[in-house]
Amino acid sequence: MLLKDFISQGVASLRELYPEAEARSMVLQLYEELLGVARYTHLVEPQTEIPAAKLPALQAALERLEAAEPLQYVTGVASFCGYGFRVTPDVLIPRPETECLVREACSAAAAILRERPSGGAPLRVLDLCTGSGCIAWAMALLMPGARVTGVDVSEAALAVARGQDFSGTLAKLGAVAPTFVRADILDDTIGFQEASFDLVLSNPPYVLESQRAEMRRNVLDYEPALALFVPDEDPLRFYRAVGRWARHCLAPEGRGVVEINEDLGAQTQAVFLREGFGRAAVLLDFFGKDRLVSF
Repeated sequence: MLLKDFISQGVASLRELYPEAEARSMVLQLYEELLGVARYTHLVEPQTEIPAAKLPALQAALERLEAAEPLQYVTGVASFCGYGFRVTPDVLIPRPETECLVREACSAAAAILRERPSGGAPLRVLDLCTGSGCIAWAMALLMPGARVTGVDVSEAALAVARGQDFSGTLAKLGAVAPTFVRADILDDTIGFQEASFDLVLSNPPYVLESQRAEMRRNVLDYEPALALFVPDEDPLRFYRAVGRWARHCLAPEGRGVVEINEDLGAQTQAVFLREGFGRAAVLLDFFGKDRLVSF
């Protein structure tokens, strides 16, 4: 089969699920990942044939997309902060909006380090509800020398986070791999030394159960509900827990950043104000929506 014909057929088969431009982008990325060729190959070499030995795997992958399975689970890779992360249905797929959290955290980290004597203690970062470890790993790679700890209640998610392979990049940057620990942040027990972290970060579950109807099949049918949803009657439960952990674990000059439900910006800010973080503020994402609370 010609590569261009596979693309045409693939886009047509996905039109009922996705807008055409999105469907096309997915099919191009699929063949790029599975065939190991550039996504513009079908344009510059229109007579390119798909190798017969690789066609069955490509067709099987397309069938998974047709069943609304997310592309990232089909290929096993999701892009985040310029790095490719391994993902499975045990973890949420990293979103571009969450990169806003990492950028804000890096800015806060740089400010903290500017006030620290040269050769002082390394930056310490705590990532609560770490999931795939994308935030923890991004901080470790973007702030070489930082000591990062990721926490999650799911052993399956922690296995994915620990299994991210950035060994070559770590060596090149002189960075240190994060440590991952199992803990339920909703539990009253906090297993870390008091006032030991410079940054506390989190992208916890925040989608209301009542918002399920607004979500696509590729999210509802495949991504872990444990990492997505909170009850309508208690939507801020994880932020109260993050605030409690931050009050216990954050150094006096430390900072915190959390991703939030865009409909609950002021309410989430109020959680951290009540915990004693007087500088808590709502920050916008690149769409102008409430996306973070910095405290």
